[in-house]
Amino acid sequence: MIQSETKGTIAVVTINRPERRNALGSQLMHDLGSALAAAERDPAVRAVVLTGAPPAFCAGSDLKELAGLSIAEMCCHESETAVFARAIGYRAKPVIAAVEGYALGGGFILAASCDIVVSASNARWHLPEAPNGWLPPWGLMALMARVGPVRARRLTWGAAPIDGDEAAHIGLVDDVAEPEQALHHAMDVAAGLAAVPPEAIASTKRFFEPFIMADAERFDEVASREFALNCETPSSRATFGRFKVKS
Repeated sequence: MIQSETKGTIAVVTINRPERRNALGSQLMHDLGSALAAAERDPAVRAVVLTGAPPAFCAGSDLKELAGLSIAEMCCHESETAVFARAIGYRAKPVIAAVEGYALGGGFILAASCDIVVSASNARWHLPEAPNGWLPPWGLMALMARVGPVRARRLTWGAAPIDGDEAAHIGLVDDVAEPEQALHHAMDVAAGLAAVPPEAIASTKRFFEPFIMADAERFDEVASREFALNCETPSSRATFGRFKVKS
């Protein structure tokens, strides 16, 4: 489900589960964590590009898997995903997301958690959690660091998706590429960063980390508690019922 390839000084990590729209299941998250940890340990790697196999970057949590879990088990699974996403900010090497197709739910937040985000102009960005009845259970600090709390709140309400151009306009993504060129552009960005002395890259990440990651773990815990409470409401129960989630 995860493919890793080193191209010169760049590690390209691809979420490769197209039959499930690259959904974030437990095994996939374990393998993804291992892939990024391996890149972090490899002295030949200076930058990491994270992308998804067509047709999407990532469709978010694997609802088919979650359908077999209790609400408490779902919270545990999402908390483990949150740990992975927060870890990106603490790694010494830059991680660049290359988004094609769509980034939904957890996939949206996973991309926003990367150090730099490149999006195809026609990529679809959407947080569908609130329309389903609950608050996204992690990663909202990463979103606020990018767009500010007011825009983050509107995006979290999830009334309508936005495309890559609009995502760039509001600061959600850093660079916009032509359709099917996001990976190529991300590789160029990674190559530029790979040419900077790695000690300076790591020092820069450490300096800005308190401002970007401020209280991220605590607020993920707050969001997880709200998520659990939301799961008991009629609207959420109706949604869970469609996926046969145990209460």
